[in-house]
Amino acid sequence: MTRLLTQAFKKASKLSEDLQDQIARELLEEIEGESHWDQTLAESEEQLELLAEKAAQQYRAGNIRLSGPE
Repeated sequence: MTRLLTQAFKKASKLSEDLQDQIARELLEEIEGESHWDQTLAESEEQLELLAEKAAQQYRAGNIRLSGPE
């Protein structure tokens, strides 16, 4: 465990049980969300690579114009 996380848990341990539970729920939700996002990206990596290659081909063929703030 990192020093910062240890420090956060130490401070949180001094809070009321209700606040500790709230922090724990939020942390668990965040961890679950990160895990889900990582899995989603891992499962779609091949598809994203194909889309990027298709976009690059379209750009090289002159079918895409780059735009941005002028």
